[in-house]
Amino acid sequence: MKKSKFASLFLASTLLVGILAGCGAGEEGSSSKGGDEIKIGVNLELSGPVASYGSSQNDGFNLAVEEINAAGGIDGKQIKLVTVDNKSDAAESTNAAIKLTSQDKVAAIIGPATSGNSVAQVQIANDSKTPMITPSGTSPTVTVADNGSVNEFAFRTSFIDPFQGTVAANFAANELKVKTAAVYSDNASDYAKGLAASFIKDFEAAGGTIVQQESYVAKDTDFRSTLTRIKGANPEFIFIPGYYEEVGLIVKQARELGITVPLMGADGWDSPTIVDLAGAEALNNTFVINHYSAEDPDGKAKEFAEKFNDKFGKAPNSFNALGYDTVYLLKDAIERAGSTDGTKIKEALEATDNLDLVTGLYSVDENHHPVKSATILEFVDGKQVFNTKVNP
Repeated sequence: MKKSKFASLFLASTLLVGILAGCGAGEEGSSSKGGDEIKIGVNLELSGPVASYGSSQNDGFNLAVEEINAAGGIDGKQIKLVTVDNKSDAAESTNAAIKLTSQDKVAAIIGPATSGNSVAQVQIANDSKTPMITPSGTSPTVTVADNGSVNEFAFRTSFIDPFQGTVAANFAANELKVKTAAVYSDNASDYAKGLAASFIKDFEAAGGTIVQQESYVAKDTDFRSTLTRIKGANPEFIFIPGYYEEVGLIVKQARELGITVPLMGADGWDSPTIVDLAGAEALNNTFVINHYSAEDPDGKAKEFAEKFNDKFGKAPNSFNALGYDTVYLLKDAIERAGSTDGTKIKEALEATDNLDLVTGLYSVDENHHPVKSATILEFVDGKQVFNTKVNP
């Protein structure tokens, strides 16, 4: 969507929230805590280009809520999820946030899954004093505005993009022992650009050399000419930050062109669809930074994997785990706040320290960024295999 159109919608949305702020969500005695329910809004990509992320997180949300409600809820009150599909679109995400805060008067919002859609609801969350937690919006701009101020009511469960770029650079330099690398990123994605910049900075700091930088545009389907240029630069490693829709085709076409070096990406690769697009064999010798692995030897991670498999008949992916953890993060904050007042929940979230979640111990820093571990997975014959865990 063009920036000018989004800006107009965003201004209109902000004005609407200002009008409705007096009846915002999360106040004591409001319907978000009425009766025996606590209403939590869900703003997710349940259709559209990245619906795989949203549907995976929704499964995690529902499993967590089912468990919490069966155990007595939060302070004796049952959680009720109020779900809106943002259709993988920033403008729809803004509209969903307006509905959830002004009409449904939820105590908090969980979602969206992507950074862009999360940023699109931040002003709504701040103006209505409704805490929002994105499970996987990794861009720093979700919680920190361009002027450096912290978005007071915005939080995340996932680590941020610069940390992923640093992890990739250190893995390439220290574990794979490569000295040269190429970077191939989506030039229209803040997510990809942030990861690329962080990788380049830290790979060069580790003594490596970037021999080629190339970019593509979302929705491209033919990457052969650019990949041929990358091949000509003879890198020992290629970092490809982006989303699975394009990455799957990039991996497939790279292997068809005879590029055999290790390829690596971040959590945007994490979708079962990537195997369908790339092919299991092409994905061999590729690595992905992620938030969770069902093969993680940690006991809590294993327990979650078993429960998820019992309910859904499959092993969980990281988006399932992040969705599950997001509900438990919010539950912990509401319990410590002793209230569904938005400001009190926000303050409790800010004070979170070493909360034991499926994706690791979780703390919040002064910028509302999580302090937590990252998992590195390797694709082996189409399956994600646990490789190692990197601490912050």
